[in-house]
Amino acid sequence: MPAPRTPFARQCLAARDRIGPLIRRTPILTDPDTGIHLKCENEQVTGSFKARGALNALTALGPAAVVVGSSGNHGIATAWAASRMGADATVVMTEATSAYKRNRIRRLGARVITCAGGNNARGDRVAEIAAATGAVPVSSYDHPLVVAGQASVGFEILEQLAGATTIVVPVGGGGLLAGVAAAVEVAGRRVRVVAAEPRAANDTALSLAAGRRIVIDPPVSLCDGVLAQTPGAFTFPLIRRLVDEVVEVGEDEVLAAMQELAVLGLTVEPTGALAFAAARTLPAAAGTVAVVSGGNVEPAEFRRLTGASRYPARP
Repeated sequence: MPAPRTPFARQCLAARDRIGPLIRRTPILTDPDTGIHLKCENEQVTGSFKARGALNALTALGPAAVVVGSSGNHGIATAWAASRMGADATVVMTEATSAYKRNRIRRLGARVITCAGGNNARGDRVAEIAAATGAVPVSSYDHPLVVAGQASVGFEILEQLAGATTIVVPVGGGGLLAGVAAAVEVAGRRVRVVAAEPRAANDTALSLAAGRRIVIDPPVSLCDGVLAQTPGAFTFPLIRRLVDEVVEVGEDEVLAAMQELAVLGLTVEPTGALAFAAARTLPAAAGTVAVVSGGNVEPAEFRRLTGASRYPARP
């Protein structure tokens, strides 16, 4: 039976209806070696699931100007959504972010500002710009409208795969994870939700163990999309209540997963392979779904990390 319709549950359902006609209903493929199902958000309109949350937030808020902090994919998604609406967009990124992603954001018409430090310093810069210019700040993960938009990933999985038993989701600040977990609750399905986190950037695992939000030093990982220093204030309570397990993954495991996805013909960035890497460590079970969260990676870097030129994709 569906869960009671809380205000946030209603936001998730409204987001699904609002953005549904404007985004792609991404496919679910199956890895023949493991039987793990792959929700291919690397095929989303902006190359990642972030299009969902950004579009929902900007459509609902209707700002004349928006400012966001991003490692890349939220910035790309925000620039795309803002261009659709005729809004001005500024994206703040740390100096360590991908030049490839910065250039994609600029090509979509947004302004890119870089700052020193980690994601917390980036957040401070966003707040300064918002206060000085009146632009509306939209967190990449810690905004109810963004999380509600990401919940549409969960709704789609449950509709596409009636036999889903476990959904493995990458986690940084927790927007996608909280959204998918909320969708499972709203749908009233008995499906386990498992978080996948880099061992080198394990703020969520540490926070859940402590029972409070832990702040870590700026982490270093191949998975540049999940380098939050602490879980979100909005997302963490949802994660504590709704997520069943956190699996920490090493860098070599991410690379191996990325290479296996390349063999399947999928262009996936390291963060996009994180959930598949975690799913491969779980006991084999029918109905396991890994969210392949994004595919925005510079082609030469993809070839370097995967050795993609060494073998053809499977038919």
